[in-house]
Amino acid sequence: MVRRLRRMLDLMRGRMDSALSDALIGQLEATKEGAWLAMAMIGGEMGRTDAHERMREIEHRGDTYRAALVEELADALVTPIDREDLFRLSRFIDDVLDSLRDFVRESYLYRIKGQRRFAPMLDQVVMGIEALEESVRALAARPSAVGTDALEAKKIGGNIRRMYQYEIARIFSEELTSEAMKERELVRRLEIVGMAIGDAADAIADGAMKR
Repeated sequence: MVRRLRRMLDLMRGRMDSALSDALIGQLEATKEGAWLAMAMIGGEMGRTDAHERMREIEHRGDTYRAALVEELADALVTPIDREDLFRLSRFIDDVLDSLRDFVRESYLYRIKGQRRFAPMLDQVVMGIEALEESVRALAARPSAVGTDALEAKKIGGNIRRMYQYEIARIFSEELTSEAMKERELVRRLEIVGMAIGDAADAIADGAMKR
């Protein structure tokens, strides 16, 4: 009872429920770690096998934070934005991590050469996740800044999709070998990451507009 009253007072003062915020930030931190792991893998700082195994642990941690959010939503008396928007946001963050997992897994399976060319796209992925994180933190402490941070994440998602188009153009301009088709699959995974970042930005922006 005391816990619920404290949470309600925080919300009445304009502060986001810390349990909800912590769960979202935990998801985003795990997702960012997954992106950095993918960067380490393509840069040769970590082997494909080790990266594949490590990503399983990161994904499990992200799933744990998502489950905590769902549990908190079921128990929350009041939420800073609509429950549906918080749930959508969490789901799209999960999609980002799942697609990064698939990127690492397929790299492990395909064993293609020259993976460093994916670095610019993954760099944008990290920036997009960080923008989402800033937006969630703003929702808790600076609601007026939510829209700006969400817009930045949305733009970065668009950047990733444009980079995908250029990569596809490059691949199709050369001989379509089995190696080239494997590259296409990995680039496609990163495009899906960019789409999910944009969708997450939309979810938090939509929720903020309804406040």
